[in-house]
Amino acid sequence: MHPNPSYHAHDRAMMEALIDQVGFGMIFLATPGGPRVAHTPLLSTGDGAIQFHLANANALTAHLVGAAPLVVVNGPDAYVSPRWYDDRATVPTWDYVALEIEGRVRRMDRDGLEGLLHTLIEKYETAIPGTSFTASETPGEVWDKLIGGITGFEMEVRDWRATVKLSQRKSAPERARIAEGMERAGHPAMARLYRETAR
Repeated sequence: MHPNPSYHAHDRAMMEALIDQVGFGMIFLATPGGPRVAHTPLLSTGDGAIQFHLANANALTAHLVGAAPLVVVNGPDAYVSPRWYDDRATVPTWDYVALEIEGRVRRMDRDGLEGLLHTLIEKYETAIPGTSFTASETPGEVWDKLIGGITGFEMEVRDWRATVKLSQRKSAPERARIAEGMERAGHPAMARLYRETAR
């Protein structure tokens, strides 16, 4: 989390929306074999919990139950050029949106894991134009074999920490120029965030 409090965000709805829009995160945990990270789809339950799954062979899987890992979700980010500032006698920076989550983890039972997988499949398949794939197309024996190779987890979130660093310390005209510059540089999500936070 950024040390400057002016970049801290406390809007829980925004944090939930970031998880929903990004849908992917990193799980960090110190294990007996050293620090490890796993990359996985994330699903917020909407009531203070995050669900995810990992391969049984993942270095974190055997250590997560009862642990309190750090989960990180990265939102949009981009380089900020001093060319967009009133005074160019400074240095570039990097603006970004990120969320850190901590909490205790429990193992999900098979029904919970299957529910997670069905929800993820439906969510992302319906976002792709054309005829959607459905889990029912997977033969039962194939589904059973694949689901047997993963473990589902649910984290009861105890701490939400969001960083929203969007050049808030700059003037309104500078932030407008930064938004225009981001648009031209191919970062429309960042441009939209500057404009939304300017309201």
